[in-house]
Formats: sequence, structure tokens, C-alpha cells
Amino acid sequence: MKKWFVLILLSFLTLMTVFAQSGEIEIFSWWTGGGEEAALLATIADFEQLYPNIKVINATVAGGAGTNAKAVLKTRMLGGNPPDTFQVHAGWELTDTYVIPGLMEPLTDYLKLWGAYDKFPSGLIDIVSYEGEVYSIPLTIHRSNVIFYNKKLFNEIGLTKEPETWQEFIAALDKAKASGYIPLAMGDKEKWEAGQIVENLMVAEFGAANYNALFNGELSFNDNRLDSALQKMVQLMNYVNVDHAALAWQEAARLLYDNKAVFNLMGDWAEGYFKELGWTPGEDFGWFELPGTQAVFVLISDTFGLPKNAPHRNNALIFLEYLASPRAQEIFNPIKGSIPGRVDANPGDDPYLIETAEDFRTLAISPSIVHGSAAPEAFVTSFNDAVNALVTTKNITQAKQMILWAAEDVGLLTD
Repeated sequence: MKKWFVLILLSFLTLMTVFAQSGEIEIFSWWTGGGEEAALLATIADFEQLYPNIKVINATVAGGAGTNAKAVLKTRMLGGNPPDTFQVHAGWELTDTYVIPGLMEPLTDYLKLWGAYDKFPSGLIDIVSYEGEVYSIPLTIHRSNVIFYNKKLFNEIGLTKEPETWQEFIAALDKAKASGYIPLAMGDKEKWEAGQIVENLMVAEFGAANYNALFNGELSFNDNRLDSALQKMVQLMNYVNVDHAALAWQEAARLLYDNKAVFNLMGDWAEGYFKELGWTPGEDFGWFELPGTQAVFVLISDTFGLPKNAPHRNNALIFLEYLASPRAQEIFNPIKGSIPGRVDANPGDDPYLIETAEDFRTLAISPSIVHGSAAPEAFVTSFNDAVNALVTTKNITQAKQMILWAAEDVGLLTD
């Protein structure tokens, strides 16, 4: 009886939203540049075409990976001034910061009512759930363990084969350096960019199962494989641009487009950025997985949830139902350089996205640290600080100790 009452109530609420398709909705995100901004604007334009009486307030705060936006959002949420819906990474960033403190409404029954619940992989549903309830709608799936390269320069310096091993990758970097180009473009102005490289080196050293075990409380961080990952990061610093600390990720990626750098290890939002600049995937730029991670999909998912006391709650539900649809996911993702969270949505005809969608269906999944999926915010902040210290000092012992302290502080194993 209770189940049927809930379904009837939800049906009534959904019917009410049909008659409430007017007013405003504030959408909060950090998508302010490149392919991600273009994707957001295209999606908003489509939503406004479907719902012309709802005025969209596009509230954005600049900063790669949401560094600045997250701080603004937390202040608003804790101050009782939430947006109607907001971008948040799936996993601990969502759960620890907003769900456990009781600031979000569950969306499980709505997803089922909209016929979308079983259209997302169960593993992805688990990542956006807490104690059996879904708290956000996955819009994008990103992969972070990708190395993009300038095909013109790649061929010019005499490379004929994408590196498959660490030794082959270092040899390719040496060729780029000897030819006078920046071997590995890096922009770590906001710290997370360097941290993302280290987390992928950790995946390469530990493998997916053991890397995941670090965050499941099954394996200690006090492991020689962490040392190896940090040592490889120090090795890579011999190949990056000298002004890396002054650049954001887009500026580093732009070095490839400007024919100044050969390689860039970045999440596949860079793919959307390259396309926004006018490059054609597979022709102007290529890609391969960081050697050692070919069998792993290091996952980031952008999601949207429903804050309690959202000022325009009915319009927020309309927008969330729209984001959960194949229509919205097929508009947004090809522009941004991501693939849909829905398995029945078409990734488009982009060869990179087709390949990524297949890998998402078949490879082992590991959650990103720096994008808030693998660990609580306190660990992420300390991890990025440790990597930043490593980049500056090259002191592996110090960086490892900082990571061990961070793991201990959040209850992860360190002995």
C-alpha cells in the first residue's frame, strides 16, 4: 500500500510540474570555457526550446575541475541559499559533502517514474547512491587516463607507433625533446592537474583491483608501488613546459594545437576543447591510454542533484528529467568530449567517443581521486598538496608521507 501511495504521489507531483512549466531555474556549474561551455549552452538552448516559459539562469564560476565553484557552492548550500540544481562529481564529492549532511533530496523514485533508472549501469548507480537512494543524475562519463598527441608533430619527429609501455613512452618524450618541442604539456595552476597525472600513475603501478582496494580499506597506502608512481612523476617533470605552474589545463592543451607540444595527459574534456578549436579527432590529434592503464577506465562523472529547499523545485525536477533523457545526453556529451551515462544513448560518430563508450562497457572501472569520486574531500585536498610539493621539491619520501597522513586522517589503511 505504501509503495502504491508513493507512486501515486509522485505521479501527482509530476503532473503538477507540467502545469508549473514557467518561472525560473538556476543551474550552477563550473563550465565556463572550451567544449564544456559550448555543450552547456547547447543543452540549455534545447531545454529552453522545449520549455520556453522557463527562464534559465546559467550560474557559472570559472576554475578547472570546479576548484573555485565548489567553494562558492558549499558556502551557498551551508548558508541556506542553494541553486535549483548543480553540477557535482559522482562519488565522495557528492556523498560526503552534501548527502550525508542531509542537504539533498533522493531521486530514486523519480528516476523510476521517468523510466530511466535501469538505463544507467548498476555500477554507476552505486556511485551516485547512498544507503540505497540515488542522489544525482549522471550526465557525463569522462575518462582521465588518456594521453592526447599532435599527429603532425608526432609524425614529424619520426614516431610511427603509439607507445604501449613506459619505456616506449619515455623514448617518445626524448624524441620530442631532442626535436625542440615541449614533450609533455602540463598546466597545474590549480594543483589537480598534476594530481590527476599521479593518480593515473598509481593505477598503472597498482592495477585496477589493487588501486580500488586502497579506497575500499582493503590495501594499505604504505606500499612500494606508491613510491614507484611518485618516482615516475618526478621523471616526467624532466619533460614538461617550464611555465607549467602558470597555466590552466586549457592553456596546456592549447600548446598542442599551437604546434608547440607533442603530448598532453588530460581527461577527455580536452577532446571537446580540441574540437572547439577546430581540430578533427583522428586527423589532427590522436590518443592512447597511459601505458600500464590500457585495461582500466579511470572514471569521472558529472552529475546534477536536487538540493533541499531549492527555490524553484518543480522546475528543477523538469530539468533533471530532461538531463536523464537520451535527448539531453546526446546533445551535451559529443560537444564536451564525454560519453552519455545512459547506456542506450548514442555517443555520436566521433571515433574517440565511440572507442571510449566501448571501453566503458568492457574495461575495469577505477574512480578518480582528484575529481572527488574515490575519496573524501579532505583526502583530495591533502593529496593535491602532496603532489604539488613533489613537483616543486622532487622529494618522494616527503610526498609519500603527506599522502600517508592524509589517508590516516580519513580512516584509510596506512600500515
